[in-house]
Amino acid sequence: MLQHSKHFIIGASGQIGSVLTSSLRQRYGASAVIASDIKKPSSELLSSGPFEHIDATNYDELLAAIKKHNIEVVYLMAAMLSATAEQHPEKAWHLNMSSLFHVLNLAKAGHIKQIFWPSSIAVFGPSSPKVNVPQHTIMEPTTVYGISKLAGERWCDYYHKNYGIDVRSLRFPGLISWQSAPGGGTTDYAVDIFHKAVAKQPFECFLSEDSALPMMYMDDAIRGVVALMEADAEQIKIRSSYNLAALSFTPKILYHALLRHFPNFKMTCVPDFRQAIADSWPESIDDRCAKNDWGWQHQFDLESMVDEMCLRLK
Repeated sequence: MLQHSKHFIIGASGQIGSVLTSSLRQRYGASAVIASDIKKPSSELLSSGPFEHIDATNYDELLAAIKKHNIEVVYLMAAMLSATAEQHPEKAWHLNMSSLFHVLNLAKAGHIKQIFWPSSIAVFGPSSPKVNVPQHTIMEPTTVYGISKLAGERWCDYYHKNYGIDVRSLRFPGLISWQSAPGGGTTDYAVDIFHKAVAKQPFECFLSEDSALPMMYMDDAIRGVVALMEADAEQIKIRSSYNLAALSFTPKILYHALLRHFPNFKMTCVPDFRQAIADSWPESIDDRCAKNDWGWQHQFDLESMVDEMCLRLK
């Protein structure tokens, strides 16, 4: 179905949205992928295909764009991330939840056929298992972002069960990309560290050196989205959100991996308020359900990711 559909990306200027837009345009054709955001788009985003200036919290604006372009598939990437959301709780809740309700209700009204909505490891909390956290487990998030993502998962499942909405979701770990700048997340140190190393500048990490967190190279994350969305509906057994895993490392481990490329690189760790967020999250993820249901498999390990990031940023 996706090959002949019109795709609409909400939040196309963001950390994942910008890379997803580029990848989908290469896959399905530039005219079939309409980007949108409330922010002014980059020249690359604007020149590579259609763009709509849209507020994701405005139902009428979304409906007008979907009708204008005959959209069938929506990727709702607009969100306020973990560290920023802690500073603006009500704004984060409004953006993260009202945008999701609008898209689910557009599908319920028959305007769109398929939805991708990203969840996060932030749905887990201090009471969740720390190592290889399973697909189904205790989830008591202690962050604004995590609370909104857990609520969103339940609404996705509800709309699927009660209205037959074809909504699909992945619980993303921290994502590392050379294409886009950090977006206000707790795992963003793992992007910023590369920029500092390449610029031959010292790096001050806002987490302690032994804070292990699940991570993933952006190329793997995008492949995961495409594989999930192109899978037959009967393969998708979980309609809340699938665990997704690839890597797990600490700032110290990543720093030592970078020393192969930059022997004189220096890092210090000065934990701030984001340390408490990181401490509430698991160290690693069990993603067997995604592997069994629709054949998920990551490709990048730590070494190949570091090599690729350094090559691209240089």
